[in-house]
Amino acid sequence: MTTAFTTLISAPQLRSMLDSGAPCVVIDASFDLADTDAGERSWRAAHVPGSAYLHLDRDLAGAKNGRNGRHPLPLRIDFARTLGRIGVTPHKQVAVLDRQGGTYAARAWWMLLWMGHAEVAVLDGGVDAWTQTAGSLTTQIVEPAAAPPYPERPSLVAEIGAEALRRRLGNVRLLDARAGERFRGEVEPLDPVAGHIPGALNRFFKDNLATDGRFKSAGQLRAEFAPLLGGAPAGDMVHQCGSGVTACHNLLAMEHAGLPGSVLYPGSWSEWSADPARPIAKG
Repeated sequence: MTTAFTTLISAPQLRSMLDSGAPCVVIDASFDLADTDAGERSWRAAHVPGSAYLHLDRDLAGAKNGRNGRHPLPLRIDFARTLGRIGVTPHKQVAVLDRQGGTYAARAWWMLLWMGHAEVAVLDGGVDAWTQTAGSLTTQIVEPAAAPPYPERPSLVAEIGAEALRRRLGNVRLLDARAGERFRGEVEPLDPVAGHIPGALNRFFKDNLATDGRFKSAGQLRAEFAPLLGGAPAGDMVHQCGSGVTACHNLLAMEHAGLPGSVLYPGSWSEWSADPARPIAKG
């Protein structure tokens, strides 16, 4: 029986799986918030053989209404169609990668779990790890064998909405994945209002990575997240960021560290700060 990968997969492990002919879908989720076409251009120019591309704005987010954040979750039926289009079916291994240290791959990873698909992992080190240890890239685009929309299944992850979070302020472990200067409200390059949700702690998502661009060891991550949990169980931790993307990186790091079950606030700061009645903090 083929081993299922559920958090991280190494480039040699992915290479071996692909060479064996085991059913596997590879998703490239590369993206750039400052140039929203850059990820797809880079995929078209050179990509892991057989990989399909999913775009953060088109495929991994839904319609914005000015109050639900910059990257609201899509309707489940819409994402089910997206997964079917690229050939994802239940129990088929999915590997997600990008060129940004797992920033956007982690969002796709969380969304597959949200759809009830357990066999999904992020390629540790992304495209760089692939070229360094597993194989070359290609320009050949292979159209995936389409499948029906992904079937309705119970979500495997926990999420919380803005109003439920507001009611729990002061009684929840809230972790903000943005850079420190954005968390403190010193700068805000993406959203109209600067600051953070009151009571939040800050852990910049890039702190999950070692100098080689791969995730730190499970033991090191566990030691780094322990003070942020303050003795509380992992399931008490709520993750957020600017728009529910990089928060998934911290959530993935906790899962990799053996701290499962934490919660995502998908709307994050961009949704929270859109309502002037919600409290904000700085510093």
